[in-house]
Amino acid sequence: MSTNPYNTDLDRNPANHQPLTPLTFLERAASVFPDHTAIVHGALRRNYAEFYERSRQLASALAQHDIGRGDTVSAVLANTPAMLECHYGVPMSGGVLHSVNTRLDASVIAFQLDHAMSKVVIVDREFMPLIQDALALATVSPMVIQYNDDALSGPATETDAEEYEAFLSSGDPAFDWLMPLDEWDAISINYTSGTTGDPKGVVSHHRGAYLLAQGNALTTSMAKHAVYLWTLPMFHCNGWCFPWTLSAIIGTHVCLRQVRAEPIWTALAEEGVTHLCGAPIVMSLMISAPESEKRKLDHTVQFFTAAAPPPEKLLADMKLAGFDVTHLYGLTETYGPAVVNDWHQDWSDLPPAEQAALKSRQGVRYLPLEGLDVLDPDTMMPVPRDGKTMGEVMFRGNVVMKGYFRNPKATQEAFAGGWFHSGDLGVRYPDGYIQLKDRSKDIIISGGENISSIEVEEALYRHPAVEIAAVVAMPHDKWGETPCAFVELAAGETVDAAALNLWCKGQLAPYKVPGQFVFMSIPRTSTGKIQKFILRDQAKEIAKTVITG
Repeated sequence: MSTNPYNTDLDRNPANHQPLTPLTFLERAASVFPDHTAIVHGALRRNYAEFYERSRQLASALAQHDIGRGDTVSAVLANTPAMLECHYGVPMSGGVLHSVNTRLDASVIAFQLDHAMSKVVIVDREFMPLIQDALALATVSPMVIQYNDDALSGPATETDAEEYEAFLSSGDPAFDWLMPLDEWDAISINYTSGTTGDPKGVVSHHRGAYLLAQGNALTTSMAKHAVYLWTLPMFHCNGWCFPWTLSAIIGTHVCLRQVRAEPIWTALAEEGVTHLCGAPIVMSLMISAPESEKRKLDHTVQFFTAAAPPPEKLLADMKLAGFDVTHLYGLTETYGPAVVNDWHQDWSDLPPAEQAALKSRQGVRYLPLEGLDVLDPDTMMPVPRDGKTMGEVMFRGNVVMKGYFRNPKATQEAFAGGWFHSGDLGVRYPDGYIQLKDRSKDIIISGGENISSIEVEEALYRHPAVEIAAVVAMPHDKWGETPCAFVELAAGETVDAAALNLWCKGQLAPYKVPGQFVFMSIPRTSTGKIQKFILRDQAKEIAKTVITG
């Protein structure tokens, strides 16, 4: 057996090997561009020197309260400067950041605090009543720090919590913060939605965060000094790693407490926003805003969207309004987006309908992702690249999670066969681009035939009166399951079930046409994802009436 001569006497040492971490992005930005605006929040402006100093102060203050390597610090915050400081200050202390979805109920938050063994909770005073309820249910007793945002009006909840600015002032702005001992050390923990059981804690490491943060900039061609508007919750996959990306390109964060049309349009025009992210519902919110709230843009704004593919009409409206929409795809387990619909220039010459079809595909792997494929989960072999044969979308590489915290069984199942199993079903086209067809749990099996809920939803989205569509399986006494469509109409539009039934018959094979149409406000998460588990329960109740009545 031959030995590689280059591996014998050329060993790693501090001169040629340092752990990768996105924390160094902020240090560099503050060193090279100390006066460049890092954070905008209403009238507040902070430059990179101040951002870095405050993050070090937070790390120092946490260290003084015995937070060290591997200790969990939970953040229950809106998209504010404090949340950005937590993304640096917490890991600078050696701690692990646990960003909490502020829309969860107290019992779920209590589970997360206990499971993550939280030692400190930093909470926006708007959410203090929620956290007080959660802590009453939890077994841990973390130190509580309250952040008072000047942009928030109304009285504060009575509390004994230490005030954030006072806590920060106790820290050293020149604190010699901790680099990770190993780049595989945890930087954050984010919990899955837990719709099929207790939430799972997805552990991200410094290396993956470093690579995905740079991958965001490289894959989406973000230029130096880009201006990013926070319409995506930072608690969602650590804001898809954009809190770290912006430091890498010395960009500007424009914070936003609430996703409302008027402040979005104001920020786009007055702050020179170049990029923002969000689900299609955010685009709908912007486009459907009154003309009095909209602003004419003097530059093209890049909008990155995930979740369901945007309807053709919405894409056309966004383009007319001055936005270039790019479809991304990923999961909490892949640090956020790890797949991009890389657009080919000649596709822009195609008819709008063909462009919309191409934009609906999730795309190809991000630059820092080593492997992306659609595999048969039983044989672990790639499915044919025919755009028709379904398999499970799987990932492998350095931007896949470390694993599920304190859950070896779920981790082993997720990594079976040397790939991360996403649970998403999709197809792969001859050009290598993938397209999701369904979640494995959402596929509808009617009379032995598989029906993609996404395919039925796309047909409904093509109807001009439909704003939001969600299709789930409904039990059926003959076919086992049939599609049930939940529909939210666009403002000012009217259509009945008979008309939508006729429309679907012109778009779909007969067995794919929904057996029921329910008109309602579609339940969604705080990140815009449709809560299909709620709709499945409703469909079961509807089925009882239909079958027996």
